[in-house]
Amino acid sequence: MNDEENLMKREDFIRKFTSRKFWVLLIALVSAVLAFLKFDKGSIEQITTIIMTFGAMISYVLGESYVDGLSLIHI
Repeated sequence: MNDEENLMKREDFIRKFTSRKFWVLLIALVSAVLAFLKFDKGSIEQITTIIMTFGAMISYVLGESYVDGLSLIHI
């Protein structure tokens, strides 16, 4: 596998994990499973808040890493 193929896979990975749609889907899935398992609403809200926080942090870190990586390539 060459560098260009690795870069494309990295870009795809970053694009997926920085997507708001991905995080909304994950929250919806976890919320549905927790509701099915009869967790109380307070617990579900706390868990989804944790997921949203981690999603925001991961999106920020991956987005910044991607931008920093591009700046190194174009120097």
